[in-house]
Amino acid sequence: MSETVSTSTDSLDTPLLHVVLYQPDIPQNTGNIGRTCLAVGAKLWLVRPLGFRLDAKHLRRAGMDYWPQVDWEAVDDWNTLLERLGDRPMWFLTKSGRHSLWEASFGRGDVLVLGSETRGLPAALLETHAARTLMLPMQPEVRSLNLASTATAVIYEALRQFETL
Repeated sequence: MSETVSTSTDSLDTPLLHVVLYQPDIPQNTGNIGRTCLAVGAKLWLVRPLGFRLDAKHLRRAGMDYWPQVDWEAVDDWNTLLERLGDRPMWFLTKSGRHSLWEASFGRGDVLVLGSETRGLPAALLETHAARTLMLPMQPEVRSLNLASTATAVIYEALRQFETL
């Protein structure tokens, strides 16, 4: 079952970016990323299963009161996501990425894919798309960054490259 909410006034409008959360666990991270998507005109995609419910009560509890304004869609699985997004270029964020974020050349309409907070992205997906994996440089004593922080850094790097909002 696919849920869609689009705040776009023209169905031909293309979001600046597509941000995919693959099986996210923590509603607050999803809410923060949704807020960032709203701020920059990106579309948020959620790939099930989710670690939380998307009903109004749970969204309010997670502090996501602006959620009705976010352009988002939840899909049941990876294949459904691929069908919906078509052949747009995808970037896969992982702490073991082949390339630094600073090496990427982002384009309007690109897809940024982030994994769950506890499991990351599936190994098979990362292997298939190894050439398109990105990581944020960090000191070796840091195991990982917060998902919402990572998403925001990557989204704003893409915007910096576009030189526009």
